[in-house]
Amino acid sequence: MTITSRSLRLLLVSSAIALSLGACNRGEKAEDKAAAVAQAEGPLKYESATPYAKVALTLPEAVRSFPTLYKALYDQEVGALKDYAEGAQADRSEFGGSDFPPYEKIIAYGEPVETGRLFSMIRSDFDYSGGAHPNTVASAVLWDKAENKRLTAEDLFAKDANRAQIERALCDAVNEAKTKRPGAEPVANSGTWTCPALKDLQIALAKGDTDKKASGLTFLLDAYAVGPYVEGAYYITLPYSALSQALNPTYAAEFGGTGKTGDVTNDLRVE
Repeated sequence: MTITSRSLRLLLVSSAIALSLGACNRGEKAEDKAAAVAQAEGPLKYESATPYAKVALTLPEAVRSFPTLYKALYDQEVGALKDYAEGAQADRSEFGGSDFPPYEKIIAYGEPVETGRLFSMIRSDFDYSGGAHPNTVASAVLWDKAENKRLTAEDLFAKDANRAQIERALCDAVNEAKTKRPGAEPVANSGTWTCPALKDLQIALAKGDTDKKASGLTFLLDAYAVGPYVEGAYYITLPYSALSQALNPTYAAEFGGTGKTGDVTNDLRVE
């Protein structure tokens, strides 16, 4: 086959375009990789105090490694705290109560637990808005580093997981913890205080002795969840060995090793 001058020029141009596109793709991949390891810039704390309300937020340094998560958390939390402070001023102005202490809301995120693919934090929400006593509510943040998105507790379990079996194991662990708290009332399948349902729970990864592995799952049960306010919260960790058959295959490899199990409330209390 004879190659004409025009054909040769077209071939050379096509080759140049292909090389250029290849370089662009390599550049995009390099930029994507750089973005993936970029650290978020910005404050980790927010504080504001008025005669009506005191509010504060604390995030851990480790969250900077996930800029999308950091921005979403910081913007959402600060916005909510500002709304809370405005609401407190409206409440106090309406009732004309200068003799009462200011409202207080403190949001703090605890020490993260990180595996090869997952990142987890416990969020503590302390709230005093008048009344007999303040309340503290714990929740969890679960982040899939590979997909760059938040997960729900339900995402950790396989669709056909035996949830009833997990709930029985958790119920037994709660009752075991109650034996160490004087006057605590056991939970049962019926009555005033019942066994918690898996679908209603906040769940965080449990720290263990193996790098980049979670040793199990910690179930966050606030005051009133399984007993009266005086009993306080129950943070209960079930080991990987009790959960392995129920885990979502996508995340099963993120678990291993051993760690503290049972009542870990005092270990994980976020100040």
